[in-house]
Amino acid sequence: MEQDVTAGQLLLAEYASIKDEQKARIGFRDNLLYVTLTAVAAVVVTTAQSKQAAMLLALPLVCVVLGWTYLMNDQKISAIGSYVRGELGPRLAGAAGVAGQPDGLPVFGWESAHRGDNGRRLRKVIQCAVDLLAFCVVPMAALVIFWVSGQGSGLLVALSVAEALTVGGLGWQVVSYARPFTPAAG
Repeated sequence: MEQDVTAGQLLLAEYASIKDEQKARIGFRDNLLYVTLTAVAAVVVTTAQSKQAAMLLALPLVCVVLGWTYLMNDQKISAIGSYVRGELGPRLAGAAGVAGQPDGLPVFGWESAHRGDNGRRLRKVIQCAVDLLAFCVVPMAALVIFWVSGQGSGLLVALSVAEALTVGGLGWQVVSYARPFTPAAG
């Protein structure tokens, strides 16, 4: 038996699929903070037990890789929300014949409504600070401890400077992406 599939059904299927991807990315992203904390603890304990400050040079690499992965997942999560608000919702409204309704309510209204509450800006600032602490401040502190220890050879010091620049670049990306002081778009 052949059944006609409507544009609205296809759009709803796309919505369900993309929201599943978003949900999976949120879980993965959020677990990256726990993985980072575990990795930091492991490196700190290993360094303390070995009394080799050079072991701290593993921390910037780990934090940058995990931080970048966190940031890219966060970006994709936001991109999905933006796509649903700006593209998929309006297309579904048009397919359902509800575009331009007098009540002005968008399809998938929650996708926009949760972005406009009064506490959003503060939450974004706090989240930016948490991200910077986990992925940038901790590895920079490890580098400072390494530098102060005086245990590094010229090659390790050069590596540590390169790591500091990389961590700084990640920090710039975290702040740049967070845009905590700009109003919510779309």
